Amino acid sequence: MTTRPKITPFSHERYSAKEILFQHVLNNKWVWIIAVANIFVYLVRYGVENWAPTYLTEVKHITLSSASNSYLWYELAGIPGTLIAGWVSDHIFHGRRGPASFFFMVLVTLSLVVYMTANSLTVINIALICIGFLIYGPVMLVGLQALDLVPKNAAGTAAGLTGLFGYFFGSFSANAIIGWTVDLAGWHMGFMLILAASILACFCFLITWNVRGQEQV
Repeated sequence: MTTRPKITPFSHERYSAKEILFQHVLNNKWVWIIAVANIFVYLVRYGVENWAPTYLTEVKHITLSSASNSYLWYELAGIPGTLIAGWVSDHIFHGRRGPASFFFMVLVTLSLVVYMTANSLTVINIALICIGFLIYGPVMLVGLQALDLVPKNAAGTAAGLTGLFGYFFGSFSANAIIGWTVDLAGWHMGFMLILAASILACFCFLITWNVRGQEQV
């Protein structure tokens, strides 16, 4: 009886849809970890992004015009942040996405504390710029890490799973759960939820610290 040669996950072997889904995606613990991390990353991203105008006008008593400008700076800062996050993961951590995402989320956490406690418009804007600059790095790196963790034929499925977790659970939490929390317990508890999500994202990325792309995991 001829035994089938062992195939590594990153060979050019073609897999069936069933093998891709169950063997290389759903059975890959690292994909699940970064999918959960993506929930927390998206909760932070949309928690700040969607609620910034309301929070700034209602809590910080900033004019709607100034709040809109602050929101704009938050969005624009994400462009260079994404590019730098990719460079950091490639050149400093040599293809390991986990450490880069971890450090970016640690800085996001610190920036959230400043954003939550500051009263000066200048400090608030600086904090928002930092959050926008930093949060889009992990958003991008999660998708990139998903591609690294599975064979090429399964890359789209893995990226789809992590994206589903981020968009569906993370964005839903940012809108529904944060809104419900604010209505029930106030803005302080709403921000505690965002802060907790940021810390949990740090923990998830810390678990993947030594996972390098294009290796059997």
